[in-house]
Amino acid sequence: MSNMKQIQQAVKASYSILTCSDTQISQMLIETADVLLAGQAKVLKANADDLSRMSPDDPKYDRLKLTEQRLKDMADDMKHVAALPSPLGRTLMETTRPNGMHIRKVSVPFGVIGIIYEARPNVTFDVFSLCMKSGNVCLLKGGTDAFRSNVALVDIIHEVLVRNGMNPDVCTLLPAGREATTALLQAVGNVDLVIPRGSAELIEYVRKNALVPVIETGAGVCHTYFDQNGDASTGRDIVTNAKTRRVSVCNALDCLIIHRERIDDLPFICSRLADSKVVIYADEQAKDALNGHYPPSLLQPATEKSFGVEFLDYKMSIRTVASLEEALEHIARYSSKHSESIVSRSPETIRRFEQQVDAACVYINVSTAFTDGAQFGFGAEIGISTQKLHARGPMALPELTTYKYIIEGNGQIRN
Repeated sequence: MSNMKQIQQAVKASYSILTCSDTQISQMLIETADVLLAGQAKVLKANADDLSRMSPDDPKYDRLKLTEQRLKDMADDMKHVAALPSPLGRTLMETTRPNGMHIRKVSVPFGVIGIIYEARPNVTFDVFSLCMKSGNVCLLKGGTDAFRSNVALVDIIHEVLVRNGMNPDVCTLLPAGREATTALLQAVGNVDLVIPRGSAELIEYVRKNALVPVIETGAGVCHTYFDQNGDASTGRDIVTNAKTRRVSVCNALDCLIIHRERIDDLPFICSRLADSKVVIYADEQAKDALNGHYPPSLLQPATEKSFGVEFLDYKMSIRTVASLEEALEHIARYSSKHSESIVSRSPETIRRFEQQVDAACVYINVSTAFTDGAQFGFGAEIGISTQKLHARGPMALPELTTYKYIIEGNGQIRN
């Protein structure tokens, strides 16, 4: 079947979702989560096949890997989404005009949403649950690296959909090749929105080649600024968590910025990073402070290319600054507008950081590791938007809806 034929069949299937009640959709999501756990052996085998073709040293390996715990987390997230209130049919604005005409602004589905993602099979379940709950069809364009894992997961989804009398094309997995990507990006009149999730290169490719609307998500060059008024223990905990909790995610720490008046605290702040063998690219002042306190094999001099990098690995850079202004300038130059954090006890410094940092998520004495929908209480997220139109930050159910105006009257005509 051609890629365009698959897309057109998904468009036809979109009408079947609109006939389902929110209760029916939630029940299907709960059932899908249960079937996933019951059939996890098949999914883990497919995932092992995918992993066997990737080097464990590849930063994408961790994203690709599924475990029993990760499958349980995926199932829990789907059940959480099922329990959330429907984002559809909400009255966003209501007014009555002087002529008696009544106007309501009501939330509705986009219709058909395409997701392009790389080696992250968990995205398959996140996207399906969020799209179903918000009344949207999802067109999944996963990467070649995760194709067998994605097929196994979509098979489970289709099993439940068919058992409940739902058209399985509401969740369509496109082939892994580049041709399917091109078809999806050029499906004007069929696809309402495309969301890329992955590397900066993927997002740039989609931005340049899409003829359909796009919301940019994913690439995260994340900083933590340790202010001259920061608490050292808090800074150590935040830096360690943001960098080492899971290095392959977009909200992992890439650059620590430290005020030069606190440079003597740098060995303490970085003390736990060596346990995870984090390679540090430090500027001259930071390197001098860490010499003798950090393993020499893991300490490298920073260059201009050490900054503005999304490492997705056990690597980070350190920049020493003389002021908050210098820290803000560094962030403005190198940030991808994803997640930025400050460690400080100064209300005035915090206020200025909140006000002047241009990012989707700005953290105050908190690790950037929390930037995702589940941690914000959204159940799951379809991506982290780094743009400003329509949606910004974790995109969950409300961001997967648009709206239309319903105008009611009793025969009004315009002069």
